[in-house]
Amino acid sequence: MGKTTGFLEWERAQAPKRPVAERLQDWLEFELPMAAVEVEKQGGRCMNCGVPFCHQGCPLGNNIPDFNDLVYRKNWKEAYHTLAETNNFPELTGRLCPAPCEAACVLAINRPAVSIELIEKSIIEYAFDQGWVTPRPPAERTGKTVAIVGSGPAGLAAAAQLNQAGHSVTVFEQSARPGGLLRYGIPDFKLEKGIVERRLGLMTAEGIAFRTGVTVGLEPRWDVLRESFDAIIIAVGAGVPRDLPVPGRDLDGVHLAMDFLAQQNRRVSGEAAGAPEITASGKRVIVLGGGDTGSDCLGTALRQGAKSVLQIELLPEPPRARGTRNPWPQWPMTLRTSSSHEEGGDRRFSILTKALRGVAGKLAALQAVEVDVQNRNGGGLTFAERPGSELEIGVDLLLVAMGFVGADVKTLVGQLGVALDERGAIKTTGGYSTSVPGVFAAGDARRGASLVVWAISEGREAGRAADSYLAGRPSALRSRGADFSFGGR
Repeated sequence: MGKTTGFLEWERAQAPKRPVAERLQDWLEFELPMAAVEVEKQGGRCMNCGVPFCHQGCPLGNNIPDFNDLVYRKNWKEAYHTLAETNNFPELTGRLCPAPCEAACVLAINRPAVSIELIEKSIIEYAFDQGWVTPRPPAERTGKTVAIVGSGPAGLAAAAQLNQAGHSVTVFEQSARPGGLLRYGIPDFKLEKGIVERRLGLMTAEGIAFRTGVTVGLEPRWDVLRESFDAIIIAVGAGVPRDLPVPGRDLDGVHLAMDFLAQQNRRVSGEAAGAPEITASGKRVIVLGGGDTGSDCLGTALRQGAKSVLQIELLPEPPRARGTRNPWPQWPMTLRTSSSHEEGGDRRFSILTKALRGVAGKLAALQAVEVDVQNRNGGGLTFAERPGSELEIGVDLLLVAMGFVGADVKTLVGQLGVALDERGAIKTTGGYSTSVPGVFAAGDARRGASLVVWAISEGREAGRAADSYLAGRPSALRSRGADFSFGGR
């Protein structure tokens, strides 16, 4: 696997990045490709570790040591085929995944991990450049029809798998264009939309139908859709945001993060941006939330020409290195610096928003207090306010990026009768089957807000479950790759 002494000879390398001053002037991706010869060295750093814990870290079970070794040996075509066996969209995971596989890399015990995400992205882009990625329509059709509601990564993965099985697949999307959060939620500086269009073009050529501008539950109703198709997969995501229930929430200048991000994505792609206009230009911006969505808001606000940007997180600042209670191969709970953080702005931790103050109906200041986190008996956290730590911060635009609470399931429950679990997510049994026969669920709608790699994995597995239902036998579709989860999932 790679070169036995490669990790001793070559240091970990990441893809080069465009200069900050340059990339803040446009919406193009911030990363540049790495030369193939350098990527081959990175593949050579994958040591013959015996038990590849990277499989445990990857929700798709990608055969990581295999494609690392093939890249090191310059066999890029076979590396592409190995990667494509378990991952429908490496061009997405290679750009957007936080790489739990790297956190679980055996080398990461005491050295920098193998650059798995870089290698994965390099493989798929090399394959596209060489013309190896072509439409693969099924040899024959089964006569069965499947409706997939939602065109994010889970829905697209399910569509790709079921289409390969020979079923006729129609993907329904309520937005003007397919892609879900890939298109409207993730900024172009992380994922240029030509990458999404490239894959959608392949899927269309393979026979998958896309119907956009369709709100299932309104027209058509969920029960009507069920009667019209042999099976349904619900992949609507978890798009209901966690809001900010404090005095002043209704002031002009307070917006949900996804409204801000989606509007800018529409501008970049030439769609009508919609009203009201949300812009950071010349404004003091505060982003509430320290996750990926908050980071995306930071990078977007900087590109729009914000006067200042402050990202506020309720939780305390994470440590710079693993703690003793967070050992390898667990996901490291450490401070992360995204490409947006490199570009500017400030971060503050342990801040609880108490109220928003306005002048003449317009947002003027955020009133907050510093807090200490304490463990609650029975689980969970409490936040104790520090006496005398009250503060007020001037702000013109507040972006609420505090995560998501789940999917909007009102019409789904009322019209189709699917059961929900204790979290309010779609309840499934035996994996991906809902309480309604022939109806399956995948991705954030079932799992809760999660990673793009988990969405693809969920879509693949839900497609496999639906194929078994339609065929009346175990599915021939491939499940996840090599499984070394050790009971951890």
